Parts: sequence; structure tokens; C-alpha cells
Amino acid sequence: MNRRPTLLAALTLTAAAALTLSACGSDDSSKNKDNDKIAGADTGSEASASPTVSDPASAGRPKIELPSDLSYTFDWPKTGDKEKDAILADGEQSIKAVDLAIVNQNALDKPYLYYYEGEAAASTQKFIQNYVDHKAAITGAYRFYAPQVAVGKDGTASLSYCEDQGKAYVKDLKTGKAKKTEVTAKSYVIYHTSLKKDDKGVWVIQKMVSQSGSPKCQP
Repeated sequence: MNRRPTLLAALTLTAAAALTLSACGSDDSSKNKDNDKIAGADTGSEASASPTVSDPASAGRPKIELPSDLSYTFDWPKTGDKEKDAILADGEQSIKAVDLAIVNQNALDKPYLYYYEGEAAASTQKFIQNYVDHKAAITGAYRFYAPQVAVGKDGTASLSYCEDQGKAYVKDLKTGKAKKTEVTAKSYVIYHTSLKKDDKGVWVIQKMVSQSGSPKCQP
């Protein structure tokens, strides 16, 4: 699992040392042998109405409140399919829940553990702990787009999507300053997740891999 591989390498903690944290379970070399772009990856339009959980408290879903220096655009239009829209809604919440854990500097933050289990939970915990250990947080604007959802008949599903990190940065909590970085091909990341519907009806992430610089996500 690797939620922001480009950002993790960006923060300089001192004049002599840079933060170069390894990706947790990323698959930069083997994923995306198909160079065709995901449909919609080259669009820069305003966000479509993203699916949301109609009742945040339903199924005991945690309330996620993030600081004002973080903003999100989910170009995830509703599909009209009940299950696919539920996957997109829970996927959005899972992304924000991980960021909340980073903000809270808590690698065992309950909101993200609500959406991750097994292998994905273990690798996400390590990912968040990297930020905690280096007293680093995140700031800026994030855009997620080009989702692809497939639902199995056995209560499993897959969700792939792109992330634009071009306006997102790592923030050093010691100084309060953000480490500004140039936008490169690696600012565009693709994620592949495997999910399972739990007994509460929540789509929980079991596995996640990512590739920074994905040709499918390039503008």
C-alpha cells in the first residue's frame, strides 16, 4: 500500500537529511503494462457530483473532519448502480480516513481501521507511522479521478483510480512549512484496490497497490 509515494520523498527535515521513505507494498515496476490511458484521466473539468454516504453515521461510519488546509476533488460521478456507487462512496471516505490519521499523528486511528483490514490495514499502519516518526503531515489540494469499479457475485469488488498530487505537499510539523515540489510524471499515481463487503454493509479494503508516474493517469 502506498497512498502518496511522491509526497513521501519530498520533505526535507533538516539541511542535511531528506525524508526518503519506502513505499509500503507499491508495485511501480510491474503494474500497468497496458499503456492506454484510463478514460477521463486527461480531463481537467470541474468535479462531478461525487457519491457521498447519505448518512455518515450509517453502519457506524466514523465522522471524518479534516483541517481547512486540505481540500479534495473527487471526479467520481455516480454510476447509477447501487453497489458501485456504494464502493465509490466508501472509497472516498477511506482516502480521507487515512489522511485524518496522518493529521492526528496516530497510526492506529480508528476511522481508517474502519475501512481497512488484513494486509491493507497492516501496510497502511506502517505508512502512517512513517509520517508520525518524521513529524510530518500533509497539506494542499488533492484530485481523484478516472475510477473503474467491478463488483463480483461473492461480495468482493475492485476499485482502481488516479490521484493528482501536483498541488499536494508534505508539511514539516516542526517548522509548519510545506515542502513545495515541482509537478512531474510521478505526481500522477494509480491505485488498485481489492475490497470486500463486511457484515455491516461497508466496502472494506483488503489489498492496495499503487504506481507513481502511471501513463494511464497522465494529463
